[in-house]
Amino acid sequence: MSDFQTARLALGARLRELRADAGLSGKALATLLGWPASKVSKIETGKQTPTLDDMRAWAEGVGATEALDELIGRLRTLETQYGAWRRQLAAGVRARQEAWHATESASTEVRNFEAAVIPGLLQTAEYARHMFLRTTALHRTAQDIEEGVNARMQRQLALYTPGRQFHFLLWEPALHMLVCPRDVMAGQLDRLAGVFGMSTVRLGIVPLGAELSVVPTHGFWIFDDHLVMAETIGAELRLTDPAELTLYRRVWDELAEVAITDHEAHRLIGRARAALHKLM
Repeated sequence: MSDFQTARLALGARLRELRADAGLSGKALATLLGWPASKVSKIETGKQTPTLDDMRAWAEGVGATEALDELIGRLRTLETQYGAWRRQLAAGVRARQEAWHATESASTEVRNFEAAVIPGLLQTAEYARHMFLRTTALHRTAQDIEEGVNARMQRQLALYTPGRQFHFLLWEPALHMLVCPRDVMAGQLDRLAGVFGMSTVRLGIVPLGAELSVVPTHGFWIFDDHLVMAETIGAELRLTDPAELTLYRRVWDELAEVAITDHEAHRLIGRARAALHKLM
């Protein structure tokens, strides 16, 4: 069970306790608050995350307004572990990139695996622009695209900071995934080939045909072995539970074991570039 779900269950249990102390059944509380009865049940069993307004209504409904600060604190903790992209991007792409920068800046060693796209810290401005256009269109959020691109390029300065280490693993399909025009992808592949030899960067590619002992279902970042950030289609997860950190590190190690590096990886990028050229 994830940190997020564990915290949501704990919050639900606390709310159920307050309801029981008030001598109210779930149905009675729902009637009092004008909610469907199922909503109370879903919140208490960790199947639905309450909103801030839900918390206030619950505390007032059970006569426990003195517990509201505690409940809000629990909800805020929950929100730091699970961030829906629509909420994450509400302030714009630039703000999201600056938040990423703050997390990266606090870490000396960063590991990033991507299954379908080029890692953000290795993207060209043109490639990043098309990624942001697609992301904001999908989630229907603010399109401060140019500000976001500039912020992502600013993040990349960390790659040139002595004493930092960035390890990237890329699944081979990402070299061929056209999330941008072909000429933009050509430039992106050239940029990717140019990172070999950088003292702060290691790049490995998991080739198609490699026998995998794990299934790389989504991209993730590991920061100094104390934080994992994983991206799904709908949300970003921040995981700190030791068991989950160990799990993601194990997946990383298994993928790194079959990844090719240095000249072999460079040649694989070159082949992807040549294949792209035939289509242009």
